[in-house]
Amino acid sequence: MSGKTAFITGITGQDGSYLTELLLEKDYAVHGLVTPLESPANSNIRHLVANPAILGKRLFLHAGAFEEVTPLRSIINRIKPDEFYHFAGQSSPRLSFDLPEVTVDSVGKSTLRLLEILRDLEHPTRFFNASSSEVFGTPAGPSQDEQTPVNPTTPYGAAKAFSQQITRIYRAAHKLPACSAILYNHESPRRTESFVTMKIARAAARIKKGLQTELRLGDLDSKRDWGWAPDYVRGMWLMLQAPQADDFVLATGHLHSVEDLIAAAFGCVDLNWKNHVRHDPALLTAAEPIAPCGNPAKAARLLGWKNTVSAPEMMERLVRSEYDKLG
Repeated sequence: MSGKTAFITGITGQDGSYLTELLLEKDYAVHGLVTPLESPANSNIRHLVANPAILGKRLFLHAGAFEEVTPLRSIINRIKPDEFYHFAGQSSPRLSFDLPEVTVDSVGKSTLRLLEILRDLEHPTRFFNASSSEVFGTPAGPSQDEQTPVNPTTPYGAAKAFSQQITRIYRAAHKLPACSAILYNHESPRRTESFVTMKIARAAARIKKGLQTELRLGDLDSKRDWGWAPDYVRGMWLMLQAPQADDFVLATGHLHSVEDLIAAAFGCVDLNWKNHVRHDPALLTAAEPIAPCGNPAKAARLLGWKNTVSAPEMMERLVRSEYDKLG
């Protein structure tokens, strides 16, 4: 038994749900913040919520919102978690152009509020902040590491940059064991269709089943560093086990284009993607970052971490998952 207690914001999301499973396997008591708009019974943790041996015994959910600081402070003061993982917030770079204020408040200000609450605890809580490769915007070099200058090109990237920098400031100024992971794209069957990987996977499965005929996408040449979400969640946990709190890039170090993902997805259901995929200029992002590729050398050296699932295999897993859901 680890005997540790963890608190997770964004517990119903992709990363939060995988982390919850990982921590439960390691005998943590896990507490999660659930906003009034969320329904855990219809979320990524529904299988845990439905298990009477887990819910209320090892997994505890708390209703709350970042805008209501006093109740949130009361919840955290009562739990006194050993580890705190912060995922919650508006998560779409594209949508952040339409909702800049919501993005900055839910991503940036929420991190500051949490750090202020944790700073007042007598019990030292190790704090994890989920940052993003979006903080680099359009980087000058072919790959980015922890020393790459921050230069965001989206409101989402700017909000993540603030959360990352304020976490570093609290680590230095207030000696909080706080760290940020600069996360590159990481996918799983728990992604929503607002992410291009799942949009592609779902379309390939539906076209194979005869439920749709075409897939419309923006820039097929756009490249990203795509990894496997459960691997990244393991890296997050490793970060809080390290003796010294520090920031880490979690990435694969390999670039793939949207076209690469399409070819892998349609190939695993024996379809020629060129017969079904259509370019739609309306889906192009206003300020598209240029090929962000992370350098995970520090995480490999100090944490022993690496991504284990290649991008083609990742897409095959996503398509198979979607295909099986269709029956």
